[in-house]
Amino acid sequence: MSDTRFHTIDPLTEQVIETYSYMSDEEAAGIVQASHDAFLDWRLRSLDDRARVISAIAQGLRDAKEDFARLITREVGKLIGDSRDEVDLVAAICDYTAKHGPSVLADETREGGGATAYVTHAPLGVIYGIQPWNFPAYQAVRYSIASLMAGNGVLLKHAENCTGSGLFLRDVFERAGLPKGLFGVLVITHDQSDAIIENDLVRGVTLTGSDRAGRAVAVKAAEVVKKTVLELGSNDAYLVLDDADLDLAVKTCVAGRLYNNGQTCVNAKRFIVTDRNYDAFVKAYAESFAAIRIGDPTDSATQLGPLVSRRQRDQLHRQVEESVAKGARVLVGGEVPDRTGWFYPATVLVDVAPGQPAHDDELFGPAAAIIRAKDDEDAMRIANGSRYGLGGGIFSRDVARARELAAKHFDTGMVFINSFDVASPDLPFGGVKNSGYGREHGPEGLKEFVNVKSIKIGGA
Repeated sequence: MSDTRFHTIDPLTEQVIETYSYMSDEEAAGIVQASHDAFLDWRLRSLDDRARVISAIAQGLRDAKEDFARLITREVGKLIGDSRDEVDLVAAICDYTAKHGPSVLADETREGGGATAYVTHAPLGVIYGIQPWNFPAYQAVRYSIASLMAGNGVLLKHAENCTGSGLFLRDVFERAGLPKGLFGVLVITHDQSDAIIENDLVRGVTLTGSDRAGRAVAVKAAEVVKKTVLELGSNDAYLVLDDADLDLAVKTCVAGRLYNNGQTCVNAKRFIVTDRNYDAFVKAYAESFAAIRIGDPTDSATQLGPLVSRRQRDQLHRQVEESVAKGARVLVGGEVPDRTGWFYPATVLVDVAPGQPAHDDELFGPAAAIIRAKDDEDAMRIANGSRYGLGGGIFSRDVARARELAAKHFDTGMVFINSFDVASPDLPFGGVKNSGYGREHGPEGLKEFVNVKSIKIGGA
């Protein structure tokens, strides 16, 4: 490696927080080996015993909530209230896993043909997670706690921006009683990551990131025949149908676009509004965005903090400018403010059409794309025309019809009706199409990285 050091930088002040050194290949291999060695004992511990440790992790996270939240905000610019909520969410994931994991992963008895058989959910081994910066606690806990409950070892390659958060999480886990080394943090480059996937001790790989990154990881894992779970972002559409409660739709869609400074895979991003409601929705939405206060994310009065990096901010601005060059119009925002910190204003784009980044791609920041549809049917057609399929929403007073549209017509992994949400520990999270495959959370997520093993006992 030409440069063995890198910095984490505060998005508000643009000042260095901490300097880290990449691990050598030998050090990284040692982390993998340590996780495998700890796994050999952990896999033999009962489900109830593992659940007790995970329950202790939940308490450890709550005990460290304020320190962790402030570190998250400092590393990625998240509003401090959202950072505290994130720590609450990961503790709730641990609670759910500890409560339901033993029953979900318990052996199942099956009988047939005069023989007794069992289906057991055996751990696979070491699971490698490659995670992004936008939820420094949640992204790491989402896959790791389920894998630990299943009896696996876990490796984390976190985004460089939130290296401190990854190390903080490891320390919380170990203080709560998780065997040392079982959860290993890898401070490595993207090039070094391929060697981790290829390591014989690694049995599965999960990534949250762009569809381009997902393809690269899936190809590398396929070369060595290892299972992957991929969560690759989206361009989530929220449909405002003819019979929508317009006030509720505007309020929810504003919050859904700006949550986490607009840097969430399941943010509401495209707002597809029927002719009947279009003009009123655009007017109210633009007025709400124009009033959004940007500033210090530790100030409770701030509604929009800085983006995570200069690169992220500049990429969003390029996408907005390219959309405008191809026919979109900016109603609010759209200009980089002249101030310290990687801020981008709440931005509203209209006249959004195919061929523009605002229509076709994921805008990872506080820029909303409003699209006109002729009617309800046209709105669903536009929504499903995306190459992505993670989440989406429907606003309609006819909840039964909205549920039917969600179940039978919306081509996504998750749909929110008359609401916006991010994740629930008890509901599967994941997408279709270019948004990836596999599920996290709920019983489905607990079983993603297990060996579903059949054991049949012959008759006497």
